[in-house]
Amino acid sequence: MPAEFIRLYPQNPDPRRIQYVVNALRNGAVVIYPTDTIYGMGCDIHNARAVERVARIKGIKPVKNDFSFICYDLSHIADYARVSNQAFKLMKKLLPGPFTFILEASNRVPRLLNTNKKTVGIRVPAHDIPRQLVHELGNPIITTSIRDEDEVIEYSTDPELIFEKFQHQVDIVIDGGYGGNVPSTIIDATDDDFSIIRQGLGELAL
Repeated sequence: MPAEFIRLYPQNPDPRRIQYVVNALRNGAVVIYPTDTIYGMGCDIHNARAVERVARIKGIKPVKNDFSFICYDLSHIADYARVSNQAFKLMKKLLPGPFTFILEASNRVPRLLNTNKKTVGIRVPAHDIPRQLVHELGNPIITTSIRDEDEVIEYSTDPELIFEKFQHQVDIVIDGGYGGNVPSTIIDATDDDFSIIRQGLGELAL
């Protein structure tokens, strides 16, 4: 059965449609959604089978995944990562925003993802659709970028084209308008010598 194509307005997403997607996530759905950078794909972190599906769609082994967590804010970060005072101050300053922070994973992360991962990426995008999904779900969602096989394009920005490509692989594609084509800036915050792993949309003077 093909995926559902659901239109949501980024500035004021319909609460009933948000709740519909949240219920689907709780039932193991894999969803594609807009962020403040590029379109992402993800699922509930507590659903191991959905996490495995996301890994299969990306063509990687779940144990080698490089997924990040989308969080609503910083209030529950300590549940999933060990954060120094300096890192927390920097995150508070830059988030919500187009950044992914790599942090030392808490003991909870390997159990959630059935991996031996020592680090975790944390995202709080400046975009109401994924943040509202996470807020209503009550816990983070796993997220990974939607890449295109065409290296010239690299990231698909048109939700209708994304739907055409993934409609038989995922359960829901959210149309939140055209996405960006520049990914988030990745910051290594495992220690206080913060370094940029990938320069993306977010500007940071270190």
